[in-house]
Amino acid sequence: MAGSATTFTMQRGLSLELWTTWPKPDRWDEVSVLDNFPEWRQGTTISDLEHIRTAGFDFVRMPIDPAIFLEDASETRVKKLVAETLETVDMLHKAGLKVIVDLHSIPSDDRKVDTNHILADEALFTRYVQMVGRLGRALSDTDAATTAFEPFNEPVIDCDPTLFPKWPAMLMQLHRAARGAAPNHTLILSGGCWSSAYGLEKVDPASIADDNVIWTFHSYEPYVLTHQGADWTGDSMSYVEGLPYPPDLMGEKAFEERLTAVRKTIETKAPKERREELLVGFNEMAGGVTTYKEVLAALDEPFEKAAAWGKNNSIPPERIFLGEFGMIRREYQKKFRMPSDWRAAYLKDMTEAARKRGFPWSVWSWGGAFGITLDDKQRVLDPVILKGLGLKTE
Repeated sequence: MAGSATTFTMQRGLSLELWTTWPKPDRWDEVSVLDNFPEWRQGTTISDLEHIRTAGFDFVRMPIDPAIFLEDASETRVKKLVAETLETVDMLHKAGLKVIVDLHSIPSDDRKVDTNHILADEALFTRYVQMVGRLGRALSDTDAATTAFEPFNEPVIDCDPTLFPKWPAMLMQLHRAARGAAPNHTLILSGGCWSSAYGLEKVDPASIADDNVIWTFHSYEPYVLTHQGADWTGDSMSYVEGLPYPPDLMGEKAFEERLTAVRKTIETKAPKERREELLVGFNEMAGGVTTYKEVLAALDEPFEKAAAWGKNNSIPPERIFLGEFGMIRREYQKKFRMPSDWRAAYLKDMTEAARKRGFPWSVWSWGGAFGITLDDKQRVLDPVILKGLGLKTE
């Protein structure tokens, strides 16, 4: 990536976890939470982080939950969080890794501060922008060649094409705050609609007019295969399991039998008042990805959108970043575990789509439901997954 306009360059990345035990907000001032922020640091050694580097990842995306900075947060807490964030960045640098500090807001039902609130409440958004400035000023003292700043994760607005997009104007405010605070650091910015390629199309980069920006999009297509068993999606995915990748891996008949089994699960286990709606949703999602050819077309579409947007706006490929992708390993508390070879086949297709277009990428994630380790306690990277990603296996 020689000659890039950005101070930060990257190729192959891994997202770390947001939380590992998900403590409730009433615990956010406890010493055990604040002394191990971000929480994955608890029990993590420098050797664990060096293994990420030796596997072939050159950077990590480090999610930081902004809610803990904003929800009933004292100045004492915020100072501690900023200090711990900088200490963690330093720790990752010592392991030989570049770092994207990712302010990773999420939708949540049990918080006063979540993605939906931040985007809907003007006063809260103003506070959020101020916090972006504060964290940006702290990061401005880090090495701009090895540290980048992502001020917002997955804005959940602007998915309705009939409405005028709200996100571009909000993005300009975030950019202004982050750039003013960290004048030399690369910023990672996205479009709306969950940081999708569709959302990226709605952004005019000329309105930002900053060459030290890397534009990101996220993709988990085809969703019906990547989110099997996920309880938090609010749709039929909670009842889906056992669909292979690629779908015709075991033959067309076997895949149809598995689809039938999922439909039966929805018909017997879903709440009665939602069964019809969930069945319709599942059939719509599964209908277009019954063959490998269909899967590859669905998988490729976001890449095509992002590449066309880059070309139309004179953004070179190294400044378009596949910031999240992955396939679920196992939903929490559930028995079904996605076989590593299915996941590896999917990740190979995704990274190949990125490589073909010259996009850097970051897989979701080190641990958790989408983790690429053998298990969350040992933190040993799964060699089958690493091979799928085109990385080293020891």
